[in-house]
Amino acid sequence: MTARIHPSSVVEDGARLGDGVVVGPFCVVGPEAVLADGVELVSHVSLAGRTELGPGVKIYPFASIGHPPQDLKYRGEPSRVTVGARTVIREQVTINPGTEGGGMLTSIGEDCLIMVGAHVAHDCRVGNHVILVNNATLAGHVTVGDHAILGGLSAVHQWVRIGPHSFLGGLSGLENDLIPYGSALGDRARLGGLNLVGLRRRAFERESIHKLRAAYRMLFSDEGTLMERVGDVAAMFADEPLVMEVVDFVRAGGDRALCMPRAGREA
Repeated sequence: MTARIHPSSVVEDGARLGDGVVVGPFCVVGPEAVLADGVELVSHVSLAGRTELGPGVKIYPFASIGHPPQDLKYRGEPSRVTVGARTVIREQVTINPGTEGGGMLTSIGEDCLIMVGAHVAHDCRVGNHVILVNNATLAGHVTVGDHAILGGLSAVHQWVRIGPHSFLGGLSGLENDLIPYGSALGDRARLGGLNLVGLRRRAFERESIHKLRAAYRMLFSDEGTLMERVGDVAAMFADEPLVMEVVDFVRAGGDRALCMPRAGREA
């Protein structure tokens, strides 16, 4: 089955369109874009640069994907945007390609929902099953783990890491790394506990959740240094994958500090 292209749209020579692609009215598809089977551009979508859309991706009106990043260091290098299978990108979303200083790639995983007005900046890595609620914004070089949810009007500082299965509340400004399974909220977001709702909805075992809660209390207690507490947690819960995922995240570190509870001490 060939692609269906509305006569008001422009698909430039060189663009590659798979079977069953639908390009609705008033879209512009650049010459280096790649649209896999079953992609649908509803209308008024602009695809530029080296943008690759996986099978079944659906993009709504006035989304802008692959245009040059908002980074003064960008010098036209041939960087890319990739969007995984079945991801839905709603109206007015902007996604910028990578830069030489960030690996030349901005990537969105599979089965994501990027809602109205969200922004994914250069060199971000967004995992699978991620939800960015309306007007959530990621600065450059942000990493978002699988199944994370970012609330509406939230903003994430550059280079921040957001762990899998975590939750960032609406209207929050996240400046520091959010642990896997964590929940954060606030103008300058602080760790508020675990994302227990998400854990239960995704049918994690009750015993694993209990161990994760116990490890969380140890990790963010007032005794010793953070790394001492990490060592204690690792020794006590070495057989629990959820806990060890948090331990590995903290040990790996990054460019930002760790998002801490309001009553806790900074890393």
